[in-house]
Amino acid sequence: MSVSVLIPTLNEERNISECLASVAWSDDVVVVDSNSVDRTGGIARAAGARVVEFKWDGNLPKKKNWALANVDWRHPWVLVLDADERVTPELAEELLARVANTDCRGFLLNRRLIFLGRWIKHCGYYPSWNVRLFLHRRGRFESLVDGDTGSGDNEVHEHVIVDGLVGRLRGELVHHAYPDIATWVEKHNRYSNWEAAVEVWGVQSGRLPSGTAAAARRHARILTRKLPCRPTLRFLYSYVLHGGFLDGYPGYVLSRLMATYELLSLLKAREARQRRTTP
Repeated sequence: MSVSVLIPTLNEERNISECLASVAWSDDVVVVDSNSVDRTGGIARAAGARVVEFKWDGNLPKKKNWALANVDWRHPWVLVLDADERVTPELAEELLARVANTDCRGFLLNRRLIFLGRWIKHCGYYPSWNVRLFLHRRGRFESLVDGDTGSGDNEVHEHVIVDGLVGRLRGELVHHAYPDIATWVEKHNRYSNWEAAVEVWGVQSGRLPSGTAAAARRHARILTRKLPCRPTLRFLYSYVLHGGFLDGYPGYVLSRLMATYELLSLLKAREARQRRTTP
C-alpha cells in the first residue's frame, strides 16, 4: 500500500525540490499552492507532483483542511508535509510498512529542527510529536479561530484530530525551518497574529486527546498566558530549564527569538482587546 502526500506551498522554490525528492517513493504527491509568484509550481510539476491552486476567501476552511476534503486522493493514507521538511529513508520505509497492516487511524511523527545549521536537541523543541500521517477521511486540523487572523491561508499551529486509534512511528522528519533570521522574523510576525487571535477570540473545534504531548503543550500555553514577564520567562524556559545552552550559539539565538515572539504575541493580544472594547 502506498501513501499520498500533501504539501502546502507559497513561494517555496528554495525548499520544494529537496522536499519532493524525499517523497519520491509516493505515486501521489499533491502540492496545494497559494498562487506562488516564483517557480514553485513549475518545479513541482517537473518532479511529477500534482499542483492544485488554492485561493482563500478569508473564511474556514484553510488550506490543509480544504485539501483534505476536496482533493481526489489516490490512497486512503495522507502524509502532511511542509515544504521545508524532509522525510528520511528510514521513516519512509517504516511508514509504508505500518500503514499496510495496522488498526491505527493515524500516527504521531517526531521532528528534528535544524536551526542555523545545527540540530536543536534542547530548547523545548525535541522531541516534537505531532500527527502527520492519517486516513484522510478520519482526520482534520482543528480550527481555533474563525476567519482571517492576519496569519495567512494555512493552518499555523493547529493539530490534527483523528477519529480513531493513533500510534507512533520511530522514524523522524527533518525540519529545515529558517535558513536565515529574516525568514524567522517574517514567519513569526504572522504566527504572532494567530497567537493573539487565539488568546483573545479563540474557539475550539475539537478536543485533543488527553495525555498526548500536544494536549500538554496546549494546556501549558493556556496557563502561561496569565503569567507576568512572559517574554523573560520564555527565554529562561527555553535556554535554562530546557537546556538551550547545550545547543551552543544557535540555542541562545533561538531562545532569544522565542522570547521576542512571546512579546509580539502579548502586545498584539493587548491591541486586539483594546480594539474589541473601543466603541
